[in-house]
Amino acid sequence: MLPCYVLLDLETTGGNPVNDRITEIAAVRVEQGVEVARWSTLVNPGVSVSNFIEQLTGISNSMVASAPRFSEVAHELLALLDGAVLVAHNVRFDHGFLLNELHRIDVALRVKTLCTVRLSRLLYPQFKGHGLDAIMQRHGLTSTARHRAMGDVEVMQSWLNLAQTELGADHVAGHAQSLLQGSAALPPQLDTNVADIPDTPGVYLFYGDSPLPLYVGKSVKLRSRVMSHFQAASRNAREMRIAHEIRRLEWIETAGELGALLLESRLVKAHQPVHNRQLRRDGELCAWRLEPNPNSRPLLTLVRGSALAPEQLGALYGPYRSKNQAQSQLRELAQTQGLCLQALGLESGKGRCFAHQIGQCKGVCCGEEAPERHHLRLQMALVGNKLQVWPFAGKVGLREHNPHTGRTDIHLFDQWCHLTTVHSDEDLHEALHSRTEPLAFNLDSYRLALKHLLVPGQGQLKLLKFPASPFTETTP
Repeated sequence: MLPCYVLLDLETTGGNPVNDRITEIAAVRVEQGVEVARWSTLVNPGVSVSNFIEQLTGISNSMVASAPRFSEVAHELLALLDGAVLVAHNVRFDHGFLLNELHRIDVALRVKTLCTVRLSRLLYPQFKGHGLDAIMQRHGLTSTARHRAMGDVEVMQSWLNLAQTELGADHVAGHAQSLLQGSAALPPQLDTNVADIPDTPGVYLFYGDSPLPLYVGKSVKLRSRVMSHFQAASRNAREMRIAHEIRRLEWIETAGELGALLLESRLVKAHQPVHNRQLRRDGELCAWRLEPNPNSRPLLTLVRGSALAPEQLGALYGPYRSKNQAQSQLRELAQTQGLCLQALGLESGKGRCFAHQIGQCKGVCCGEEAPERHHLRLQMALVGNKLQVWPFAGKVGLREHNPHTGRTDIHLFDQWCHLTTVHSDEDLHEALHSRTEPLAFNLDSYRLALKHLLVPGQGQLKLLKFPASPFTETTP
């Protein structure tokens, strides 16, 4: 199949390579089609073996009590793997455990890997199941030691020999080599060929069994970023869950990073992927509105929803993703600037406030500070959080061009809101003249527009003002 490879199987105390431990290792080394070494050992995991695992594998606490620790047998395993490809059924599982065990003893594992689940899917696409039990059933293979490390290695070895007999050694070797072009970390159930993903800017979507995506991400190098998810699965619990659930993935190319950021934000809000913690929704967004009268109480009112409209931004401060965040940050500001919590509306009561009693308020609550002066100090304290007024007469565009791919996107904005992204003169003309619904404030769009629209000529971005010629490049 391959010039040199090691068939390997592990038994473990559970399925999490970060928290669980190895209880048994078995390996068979094959060079030029000939078995040259065979080795197996129980391993003392240093933790208890559960009843479920004992029933599944037959490995009990008493069996591993006197077995060597992994650190004591690591050198034998590494010697077997030296110069060989690590071959295992669902290799991500075994590779992940080895990475973590070796990391605990400060040893790096650098080895190519091949997954026999993925190989089975390539060699026998007419079959649905490619687990070890399914392979044994369809090919008539048997084992007296299923779920023991060497027993499962021998099943893999028998299946590879059978496949080479049925399909031809060159055919099996060709598919094995094609899998080596990918990565060890690829989930075996993944239907999408990762090699087809371009290493260009864009957005990627992970799907499980549902038509809705599990996760949406962006990158300036799509293929590299997608691979990093799978490579991190052996050390990160969330990445591990995604890798277990993913069945296919899709991607959408963009001209550059800004287009990827805008598209990612829109897709996350539209589909609410379960594994996207950020960007999901702006439903709780709020901001402080400052009353112009210094004698008003409270001086600040929290606004949200339709009151948080783009045309009102010049009178608002924030924004905040929740009421708790808004109040918490305002309390910190009051403490550092000596502002009155009563006047701000964060504390009830009349007369001398508690902060004044402990020397943290300058006394607007009890007549020791003029309301006008307190109001001015509040304005100065909030100035860094003031939402910006839209500085243009109408819609503007950001032209993003990628000289490497030749792709050009035009991102259309109005009142800090991203309206759409177009790719042609016709689409741009339609977008400029189409009627739109009232604009809703979007924090991610606001921050991206604020960053890029007010700084002329940033790299691949050019500002377009309308109704001049659609592709006139100007600066603010």
